[in-house]
Amino acid sequence: MPLISVIIPVYNAAETLELTIAALQTQSFTDWEAILVEDGSSDESLQVAEMLRDEDPRLTLLHNPGKGPSTARNFGALGCARGEILAFCDADDLWEPGKLADVAKALTGGAADAVFGVTGFFRDDPAQIRSRSTMPAGPVTVSMLMGENPVCTLSNLSLRRSVFAALGGFREDMVHNEDLEFLIRLVGRGRRLEGIDADHVRYRLSPCGLSADLDAMRAGREEALRTAAAFGHPTEPRAEAIHLRYLARRALRLGAPTALVRRLVIEGCRANARAFLLPARRGALIALAATLLPVLPRPLRRALFSN
Repeated sequence: MPLISVIIPVYNAAETLELTIAALQTQSFTDWEAILVEDGSSDESLQVAEMLRDEDPRLTLLHNPGKGPSTARNFGALGCARGEILAFCDADDLWEPGKLADVAKALTGGAADAVFGVTGFFRDDPAQIRSRSTMPAGPVTVSMLMGENPVCTLSNLSLRRSVFAALGGFREDMVHNEDLEFLIRLVGRGRRLEGIDADHVRYRLSPCGLSADLDAMRAGREEALRTAAAFGHPTEPRAEAIHLRYLARRALRLGAPTALVRRLVIEGCRANARAFLLPARRGALIALAATLLPVLPRPLRRALFSN
């Protein structure tokens, strides 16, 4: 029985899935299985997944037609996974070779219930990392999660399968911020979420993904905040300002309308101007860009706000 079960939801990922699996197959830690959950793709994803499964007996292919990523992840993790540890990965992201070795060491020899590493962001070339996520000091708290989620992506989350099952998995009625809501439940119920200060994930930036739907992202965050409130953590102005700064940066990268970007900046400054604007290379730059947006060339906008 493998120690780690890797859960990969697959939806319209024919162009990226082979690279994702290749990165998994180059892991220095080899005691793993991977469960591909095909979710009713309209491209050649199913055929690619079948080819990969036939070439590697460690891959299992399941079908979850059109039910959404949370349902797909739960289906693979709770219905098929055999490992003591679950590691989630999206079908367009890449793992660094030492990721699973770090995960196995942390979750078999430490006090953590769940772990994550550093995420590097790229657009077209995985070798060209534009920026990296920051690593908090000490275990993650609910207050941290309400501001800027340090885990960044579910491709960066690994945890004990027993813990995932006890929490009931991801909420299947959420399309955005279901990862944030889950992490708040995880930490809110006393489980320990720790960072590993090493490069683990290469995250593919795409203006066409779910993150492009900013209004839906905000609606999903409201659900996550309700979960936080149930654990005695009301929304703090500082955390709200930091989140609005993240949305404004995302809106700039995606080429959102000027009115939307400016609205996010104004709301963020009203919530907590200092938290929104500082550090200046992030917040003040966003505020300046919102002012200059009508004359700011789109390529420059994307270059400045690439993550």
